[in-house]
Amino acid sequence: MRAADSIASLALVLLLASVPACDAERTAEAGATAAADAIEAIEPATEPAAAAAAIPASGLARMDGYGNLRFGMSAAQARAAWNGNPLQPPAGGDDVMACHHLSPEGQATPAELAFMFEDDAFVRYSVESAELTAPGGGRVGMDEATLQGLYGDRLVPWPHKYVEGGKVLSSPEDDGAVPSRLIFELDADGLVTEWRVGLAPQVAYVEGCG
Repeated sequence: MRAADSIASLALVLLLASVPACDAERTAEAGATAAADAIEAIEPATEPAAAAAAIPASGLARMDGYGNLRFGMSAAQARAAWNGNPLQPPAGGDDVMACHHLSPEGQATPAELAFMFEDDAFVRYSVESAELTAPGGGRVGMDEATLQGLYGDRLVPWPHKYVEGGKVLSSPEDDGAVPSRLIFELDADGLVTEWRVGLAPQVAYVEGCG
């Protein structure tokens, strides 16, 4: 037994012994509260506030970035930090301030994994590959019921802007150091076609940089 538990238990026993039996139930409740307060004072909680509601990382995917990349990095910093296949430069210009994507070389399509930059800052990443797992366990190809099993009521639905019968599911802003969101896009059959993590407003861009 921890020292804190021993002290709290002894305090509760002494408190109960000093009161009439008719008041024992109320005293026990008060004593339990006092014991919990005593334990907290001696061994304060170290878990961050609201940590139970946070969406945990999964593999390389996190709510504050992906792999070695963290939101806020410049494109040059991201390309230097990335330890996978080299990130392809954006097509159509060298303006680093404009919205653009960088994707690892060798993918079947750039959209399998794409990193978005705007104002020369990493603001979002999006995934269309079923091989990559979102924070919390979601994947392309999953149905809505499976997502609900993973995320509970943390995903809020709204109609898809372009897909008739489709749906978008969004987490609230993460309660960690970065106020990011996780978003899933579902087709008319209720299956995930894409997911993304990013900062507002870019994470909500349905058209990407278009």
